[in-house]
Amino acid sequence: MTNFLVKHFVRNYQNTKDLEVRTAYGILAGVVGIICNLFLFAVKFISGSLLHSVAVTADAFNNFSDAGSSIISLVGVKMAEKPADRDHPFGHGRIEYVMGLVIAGLILYAGVDALRGAAGKLLHPAAMEFTWAAVAVLVLSILVKIYMSVFYRRIGRKIGSTAMEMSGADALNDTISTALTLVCLLVYKFTGLDLDAYAGIVVAVLLLKTGYEGGKETLGQLLGQRPSAELAEKVRQIVLSYPEVLAIHDLVIHDYGPGRCHVSLHAEVDGEGNIYELHEAIDRAMSELDHKLGCFSVIHMDPVDTKNERLAEMREETVQLLRNIDPVLSLHDFRMVPGKHRTNLVFDVLVPFGYKLSDEDVRKAVRAAVEERHPDCRCIIQIDKSYT
Repeated sequence: MTNFLVKHFVRNYQNTKDLEVRTAYGILAGVVGIICNLFLFAVKFISGSLLHSVAVTADAFNNFSDAGSSIISLVGVKMAEKPADRDHPFGHGRIEYVMGLVIAGLILYAGVDALRGAAGKLLHPAAMEFTWAAVAVLVLSILVKIYMSVFYRRIGRKIGSTAMEMSGADALNDTISTALTLVCLLVYKFTGLDLDAYAGIVVAVLLLKTGYEGGKETLGQLLGQRPSAELAEKVRQIVLSYPEVLAIHDLVIHDYGPGRCHVSLHAEVDGEGNIYELHEAIDRAMSELDHKLGCFSVIHMDPVDTKNERLAEMREETVQLLRNIDPVLSLHDFRMVPGKHRTNLVFDVLVPFGYKLSDEDVRKAVRAAVEERHPDCRCIIQIDKSYT
């Protein structure tokens, strides 16, 4: 069914790196979500009212909030499609994250409302009314939600959308909560034991959990969270596939919305190589990054003296001293600048975020270790951080 919808409603559906294609996928997912959730809301609300079941009614409003979420997602996808302008040179893609935060708020509100309804039934119990029609409604709901979970996950994987895969996880949570409601209804039918209020509490907790996790994820994207290790590794593999590139460092990936990222990095090249050939190789690497990952890339060339044996020895020795201090420390951009009375060793030390020592303490420790071994050398150290 998913493939049928994609083939008939998404033009050029195989080119998922294209922003227009991604937008078409987003619109399709939004429309399917709206139709399915409004249908489930109407059916469950009527059934819950007739059964006097707060769990069924809570589940109905969960579907209503999901329909609202789908509408907001649809609006967000269309707004994010707006091209870059003078005030927003990187486009409007982050609007999708803003809408995701709004959706998380709606889910949290639905969770609080469901919790209030369940608490009210605990304080003022009202008998449930069992009908096989209600059982059929809940079974139908479970089947629809299973389909939606699979649908969202497949679309999310196709376009590399974390938000879409989260929608699939939310649909799976809905499946679990509806199944729980069905179990409570059957237990009431055959034992007379009314667990409806407790089921409502479980549904509310699931809603609150989903809203919290979704809000945390989208807020992290807005604040500039670390990119996925998979994306960073793809960038490294592409750039390092060019023999002219000896190593890379200072990799930074900026996220401006789903399918919209900017990549910058430093590529080490042979300092004695032909500058035009090196520049051509770097241009080809940037073009490949842009084509395969759908990003905008900038690569800075760092020339490396590959013929200087003394430089290579000093670099390897300094690397070993860093490992002795702490294996998590590493260096790059190692240079030697000879002077009349001393030699300056200039390099960057990569220090993890939240490291046990301050940046200045790291400088002092590295400087002391190197200068103790080589009194005629002076270390000029720049502390660097990993952004991927």
